[in-house]
Amino acid sequence: MKNKYLWSGSIVGAVLVLDQLTKYLVLSSIHLYERITVIPGFFNLTHVRNKGAAFGLLADVPGIWRGLFFITTTLAALAVIGFLIRKTQDRLQVWAFSLIAAGAAGNLIDRIRFDEVVDFIQWYFRSFYWPSFNVADSAISVGVGLLILDMVLKKDTKEENS
Repeated sequence: MKNKYLWSGSIVGAVLVLDQLTKYLVLSSIHLYERITVIPGFFNLTHVRNKGAAFGLLADVPGIWRGLFFITTTLAALAVIGFLIRKTQDRLQVWAFSLIAAGAAGNLIDRIRFDEVVDFIQWYFRSFYWPSFNVADSAISVGVGLLILDMVLKKDTKEENS
C-alpha cells in the first residue's frame, strides 16, 4: 500500500482534532450532567465523566494507580499498533489500526489532562440507555469493526480458494 503512513497520520490527525474539538465544545457549553435532547426518545448530548474504562470498569481504583495503569496500558497499546501499521500492507488494516490508535490517543489526552475521560454521546430507547461515549470511543469501535470485517473477508476468500 502506497503512502500508508500518510493515510495513517491523516486518519489519526483528523480523528484527534474532531475528538478534542467536540470535547472542548462539550466542556465549554454543557454543564456536567446536563442533558440536551437531540432526538427525543433516542439521542441526547449529556456531559459526563468516566474515570474507568469501557462501561466504567476500574473506576473505583484509587486515582494514582488507575491513572498509571491507563496511561501505561495505552502507551503500550499505541506502540503495538504502530508496529502493526508498519508491518501490514493491507489498506483496511491500516485504516482500522489508525482509527484504534486515534481513539486511544484521544482518550489518553483526557486521562493526562483530567484523570478521566469526557463522554457526551448518549443513545437510548425507552428505559434502555447505552453508556455514554465520545468520538474517540467511536473511532476505536469502528476500527475494531473493520478488523473483524477484514478477518471475515479473508476467511471467505480462503474458503473459496480451498
